[in-house]
Amino acid sequence: MQAPRLGPLAGLKVVEIAGIGPAPFCAALFADQGADVVRVDRADLDGQPPDFLTRGRRSVALNLKDPAAVETCLALIERADVLLEGFRPGVMERLGLGPDVVLARNPRLAYGRMTGWGQTGPLAKVAGHDINYIGLSGALSAIGTVDQPVPPLNLVGDFGGGSLYLAFGVLAALLHARSTGRGQVVDCSMVEGSASLMGLYYEYQAAAGWGARGTNLLDGGAPFYRTYRCADGKWLAVGAIEPQFYALLIRTLGLDGEVDLSRQNDASQWPALHAWLERVFSTRSRDAWAALFEDIDACVTPVLDLNEAPRHPHNQARGSYVEAGGLLLPGVAPRFSATPGRIGERPTHVGEHTETVLAEWGVDKESIARLEPLDDK
Repeated sequence: MQAPRLGPLAGLKVVEIAGIGPAPFCAALFADQGADVVRVDRADLDGQPPDFLTRGRRSVALNLKDPAAVETCLALIERADVLLEGFRPGVMERLGLGPDVVLARNPRLAYGRMTGWGQTGPLAKVAGHDINYIGLSGALSAIGTVDQPVPPLNLVGDFGGGSLYLAFGVLAALLHARSTGRGQVVDCSMVEGSASLMGLYYEYQAAAGWGARGTNLLDGGAPFYRTYRCADGKWLAVGAIEPQFYALLIRTLGLDGEVDLSRQNDASQWPALHAWLERVFSTRSRDAWAALFEDIDACVTPVLDLNEAPRHPHNQARGSYVEAGGLLLPGVAPRFSATPGRIGERPTHVGEHTETVLAEWGVDKESIARLEPLDDK
């Protein structure tokens, strides 16, 4: 038997049809918060090394080209609260696991569908990646240098506009199902999720216009909201937007007699002030500046790399990074006072829990016996 799960989602049953990218990360978030997430993996992938994104959940290996395996998958879905999948439109229908079939078997199900373009529209079945989806939403055009858009890792499309919106949508559908008894499909598109994240900037655009990349308040155009290279080649993050923080920044740098604080938001002054601050910050190391500003509310902090961030005293004090599966990883977020979640101990091997899960979820032994291995790899 599985050990009791901890977290605010304990008791929630989730079936994840294995895929890549944002749907697996969404499933990992559910598992982090205590849901019993069962990942249905392709049987022909048995023996492959586990993927980090499979942490915290169990794996059932099924050959979904085998009707008996499809029936077994449907038996699991009948017992689930949530189904997660991240295929192109039409794939689940061809497998016999589309919404019409599944919701007929489990009318209370929250059926989460994760795609780049959405389930409908001219591009629905076209291949793409994060960079393409945020390119179409307008997000990529606003991020980068003056000369070139720069993809912000795959945070804005895959994980921000994808995984997090899918998790929000599924939880909303669950609340609806529990109050009405009716499940539904959650059509989550990374184009639309990333566009939603850009809502503030579309408001700026509609009201007063959003300038060229690198000339605006929050995209590095403002000298008091950008990064600066220090004497040791490392970087500081400066975010002194509010007048009181800006005044403290200028005062701490010894420039209060030379800078007119009243002209902070005069964009015509920004190039000169930027050059000024660039010269000043280049005179000391990053950590020297960080120590100077540590107890000053000027919104100046070091830019830490992936090795440094877990060792920062603040992150250590809060236990923001944890050991899991022999790795040092970001911990569970957000935190809950009464029902804390936890990071799964290790990634899952394909098919590791097939018999255990099927038995535990009440799938009859005859169905298990009918399963056949994949014979057309």
